[in-house]
Amino acid sequence: MFEIESKNQDEIIISTKTTTVKINVKEGVIDANLSVGKIHGPGEFEIGEVSIRGIATPSQKTIYDAEISGVHVGVIGDIEENLDDIVADILCTSSVRAVREIEPKLIVSMGNVDGMVSELKLSARTEKKLKVKNLDSLPPVKEVVVLN
Repeated sequence: MFEIESKNQDEIIISTKTTTVKINVKEGVIDANLSVGKIHGPGEFEIGEVSIRGIATPSQKTIYDAEISGVHVGVIGDIEENLDDIVADILCTSSVRAVREIEPKLIVSMGNVDGMVSELKLSARTEKKLKVKNLDSLPPVKEVVVLN
């Protein structure tokens, strides 16, 4: 089981029993309180139970694919490049185009939720934290979650 939360529209926090990973897409930084400090840019990383693949884009930004207990969480913010490189069951984004191309089971809004909901014709719900047990615990119908 893991939780996803967000303190601002540029950052997603993924927490397991033993690990907390903050992914900031605007800065291209992963912060997991590691002794080596923050991780900048693309690469592949194992942080506790979280496997992360940072993917470079042509505009020098980084998008992330995190895998926890068999569930893929894409963290891309408003970036619309290299979408073919992301496979996500849960997609953290503000991009309608990304949702259409990646086709996640669940969307965590990182921006204009009203525009996203109306354009995609989906329902939205607000949560403080999104708790995920496993892939089978995701909703059967695609929906948008707003974290605050």
